[in-house]
Amino acid sequence: MLRKISAPSPAAAAPRRSADALDQSLMKRVVARDLRAFEALYRIYHPRLDRFLGLVTPRPTIVEEAVNDTMLVVWRRAATYSGECKVSTWIFAIAYRTALKALRTQDEPVDGDGVDELVCEDAGPEQEAMRAQTQAALASALGTLSAEQRAVLVLTYFHDLPYAEIARIVDCPVDTVKTRMFHGRRRLRAALHGRLEASS
Repeated sequence: MLRKISAPSPAAAAPRRSADALDQSLMKRVVARDLRAFEALYRIYHPRLDRFLGLVTPRPTIVEEAVNDTMLVVWRRAATYSGECKVSTWIFAIAYRTALKALRTQDEPVDGDGVDELVCEDAGPEQEAMRAQTQAALASALGTLSAEQRAVLVLTYFHDLPYAEIARIVDCPVDTVKTRMFHGRRRLRAALHGRLEASS
């Protein structure tokens, strides 16, 4: 099923370091109230946050609003970014708290359309149907988890983040991240097994 992606090779890590350097450069300009730098940061992070929140918070009405609210906080509170963590960690932490706050204030049913990541460009009709079935099962299974468990699984498997960085994003100890991962993965496996069996 889902497996933790292994540590990136030095060659694979180079683009990430380059992206981190770009984020830092843009952030310094945002702190100086450079609107063009903020627009560039927005273009970089909008799809990443949309993907993250679409899986953590499977409620379409929340996702777009949470993404925009997150980036508004980034603009307004740029000067509070201390540089002690990656820019991405800081922004994802804001997004996570924003989404949790929105979830607490909304009471609509969960929509399971948040998973659209398993795309294969060359898929034929049968593969496409199987992919859609798997996506639906995964979305439904993710919906059985708490928001805290979903966040840990999504950041691990879809964003390939280490536990230490996830702990900073969700503001809890690394051991708590590991506990949420353990219970979340077990519940997800059971839910997926049941849904895929029922649809076969």
